[in-house]
Amino acid sequence: MSERSLIDFTNLAETLWPTATAESWDQVGLVSGHVQAPLTKVLLAVDAVAATVEEASEWGADLLFTHHPLLLRGIHTLDEETSKGALLAQLIRNRCALYAAHTNADAPEGGVSDVLAQRLGLAHAVPIVPGADPAAGIGRRGFLPEPMPLRAFAELVSRVLPPTVTGVRVAGDPERMIGAVAVLGGAGDSLLDHPLVRDADVYVTSDLRHHPAQESLEQSAASHGPALIDVAHWASESLWLEGAAERMRAALPEVEFRVSTLRTDPWDFAVGA
Repeated sequence: MSERSLIDFTNLAETLWPTATAESWDQVGLVSGHVQAPLTKVLLAVDAVAATVEEASEWGADLLFTHHPLLLRGIHTLDEETSKGALLAQLIRNRCALYAAHTNADAPEGGVSDVLAQRLGLAHAVPIVPGADPAAGIGRRGFLPEPMPLRAFAELVSRVLPPTVTGVRVAGDPERMIGAVAVLGGAGDSLLDHPLVRDADVYVTSDLRHHPAQESLEQSAASHGPALIDVAHWASESLWLEGAAERMRAALPEVEFRVSTLRTDPWDFAVGA
């Protein structure tokens, strides 16, 4: 069995999720590590946090592959009394590289929103905001095989996603029939006014803020518009990891890929619901 190096992974990742397709503000690609280092184990996770870094270290992973970039916002020290300094120091000591695929993994076929649409059973799904490749782009809009009441659809969303403290929050008439569905994994209130979202029966996304959500619902009361379903950010972006692992296993069979089962959603409990 031939030995693989980190460069084999970075070359594959560049093919699957080209760094040039990331948003201009994003920070993706190899964060730490040497491309000639041996590669035998890769742990996939949504977030690079203490729990997943510890998991990677205990498993003896050579690479932690995450969706969210650890260094999205600039830092000026690796002081180990800072959270990011401590995480990077632990990774480096354990010879575990760090790689991120964020907005470049959101848009393509098999990416975050595409997988969410597939798991919800949407047919004829198309990007809400198409990219250079017509099959890729931000979000997805498609149709359920058969219309169902909003409450039943929300229960479907709850079954599809991993459980979190905040669960699935819904705004709309529970008996409203749902056929056309718009989805966007991760924070999605920037698309609340998009025509394909406004024309859908429901919009499934994360991190909906009070005022944009309220304004969207008020507009829907005045004219046609979607019901809203707000789910945990981590949960909405977790589903694509297994498919990503499968694609990488097929291309690099000598390497062991494991998807972390740790919940890195930040919330621990809720009261007063």
